[in-house]
Amino acid sequence: MAKVLVSDSVDETGIKILSQVAQVDVKTGLSPTELVNIIGDYDGLMIRSGTQVTQEGIEASNQLKIIGRAGVGVDNVGVPAATRKGIVVVNSPEGNTIAAAEHALAMMLSLSRHIPEANQSVKAKKWDRKNFMGTEVYKKTLGVVGLGKIGSHVAKAAKAMGMKILAYDPFISQERANQLGCTLVDLDMIFSESDYITLHVPKTKETANLINSKSLAKMKPTTRIINCSRGGIIDEDALYEALANGQIAGAALDVFSAEPLGESRLRELGSNVILTPHLGASTAEAQVNVAIDVAEQIRDVLLGLPARSAVNIPGLSPDVMEKLRPYMRLAETLGNLVGQLAGDRIESFNVKLQGDLADNNSQPLVVAAIKGLLSNALRERVNYVNAAIEAKERGIHIIDSRDATIKDYSNSIYLEATGTKGTHSIRGALLNEGEIRITNLNDFPVNVLPNNYMLFTLHRDMPGIIGKIGSLLGNFNVNIASMQVGRKIVRGDAVMVLTIDDPLPDGIIEEIIKVPGVTDAYTVSL
Repeated sequence: MAKVLVSDSVDETGIKILSQVAQVDVKTGLSPTELVNIIGDYDGLMIRSGTQVTQEGIEASNQLKIIGRAGVGVDNVGVPAATRKGIVVVNSPEGNTIAAAEHALAMMLSLSRHIPEANQSVKAKKWDRKNFMGTEVYKKTLGVVGLGKIGSHVAKAAKAMGMKILAYDPFISQERANQLGCTLVDLDMIFSESDYITLHVPKTKETANLINSKSLAKMKPTTRIINCSRGGIIDEDALYEALANGQIAGAALDVFSAEPLGESRLRELGSNVILTPHLGASTAEAQVNVAIDVAEQIRDVLLGLPARSAVNIPGLSPDVMEKLRPYMRLAETLGNLVGQLAGDRIESFNVKLQGDLADNNSQPLVVAAIKGLLSNALRERVNYVNAAIEAKERGIHIIDSRDATIKDYSNSIYLEATGTKGTHSIRGALLNEGEIRITNLNDFPVNVLPNNYMLFTLHRDMPGIIGKIGSLLGNFNVNIASMQVGRKIVRGDAVMVLTIDDPLPDGIIEEIIKVPGVTDAYTVSL
C-alpha cells in the first residue's frame, strides 16, 4: 500500500481522503534534515508553508511521486529538482482565494480606520474618538499588482466600494482587465498615482524587493501598502524608514521575509502599521478547501491519474485540465503506438493538433504525446512532469504544429516519429463518449479501436494476402479480435491492422514478412 507523509497541520478531511488509497503518517515540525532521513519511505508528501522541501530532500526520495502544497505558493519546495526527478508538484490555486482576498480588504479597511488601535483603546477603558480619525476608501485609487485569482477578487470588491482601480500584470490581456473594471498601467504609475497598493504576486527574481527605497520614493505621502501575498516582495528595512519618516501613510503586512517574524523594527512603529501572522488563508472554509483539493490530487496521482493543478507541467491549469483531459489520453495513446512503430533512438517527433483542437493550448497535449512516445522505453520513469526533459536529453527534436483546416473529425491529433524503423505517422480522434479511434496510419485511412495487442502490416493490395496472414496466425494459435484494411488505390499499397487477444509468439513477425506481397510488419502493445 502507498504511504503518504503529512508534515504540516491540515484539515482532517484531507487526511480521510488520503486514507482511501494510502497509509497516512502525520509528522509535523520536521526539520529539513529530519525530512531527508525519512522521505525515502513515502510515495506522497502533503505540506503547507512550514515544511521546507529542499533539493537534498527531493534527491533523498526513492519513490516519491507527488508533493502537494495545501495553499497557493510553492516557494518552500525545490520545484526544479522535483521536476528533474519526475515528481509532480501540486498546489491549491483557488482553495484560499476568497480568504486571502478578504484578508487584504480587511487589512486595507483596518489601516484606513485605525481599527486595531481603536479596539485596544476602548478595551483600556478610553474613549479617544479624535485620535482615530480615519480615511474613506471611496473614490480613492487602488493599485493592484498582480491580477491573478486573488488580485482579481480584490479588484472587483474594491470596485464595488467605489474605488478607482489601476492594475499591473504583464500576463493579463486588456480584455480581461476591462472585464474587471481595471486600467492596466506600468509599475511607475502604480507607485505614483495610487492611494493604496495591494500586492498579489509570487516571490520571484523579478518581484523580490519590488517595494524598495526607490519605489517608495515615488509614492504619495498618503499611500498605504498592503501585502498579503509573499514575504520578500517588500524590503522591510526600506519600508520601516519610509513609515518612520512619514514618507508614506501606512502599511499592513501579513507576510514577512522570515517567518515567524523575528526581531523587526516594524514592531516599533505605531498606528501607521498593522502586522498579522500570515493569516491570509486562515479561515475554517479555506483550510477545508485546500486540504480537500490537494488530498484529492495526491490520491489521483497515486492511482495513476493526472493532477489538475500541477505547477511543473507546462500549460496545465485546472480549467485547461478539465477541457483537455480526454485529449491528453488520446495523445498519450497515439504517442505510445507511433513510438513502437518508429523504433528506438527517435530523432524527431511532430505533434500536430488538427481541426477545432488547433485553437487550444498545445503544451499539455505535446507533453502527453511525448510521455506516450517514451513510455515503452522508460516505463514508469517517464511522466507528465519530466517527459519534455527526457526527450531533450535524448536529442529528440520536438515539432509543435497546428492545422485547423483538417475537418475529417472536429478534433484530431496527428503524430509523426522518425526512428530506427523509419518514419511513421498516426492520427486519432475521440468519438462518442470519449472513445479513442485510430483514423489514419502512415497516411492510410483506417478506423480502429486501440487494443492491448495489435499487429500492423504494410503490403500490396492483392487477392489472398489477408487470408494467408490469417492462416499463419491461426497456425501459431493467435486469435484475431478485429481486422481493418486501409488503402489509397486498388491493388496499390495498403495497411492492415489486426487486434489480437494475446501477445504474438516469438518468430511470427519474421514469418509474416515472408508472405509474398508483405513489405513490413510490426507488433505493438498498450
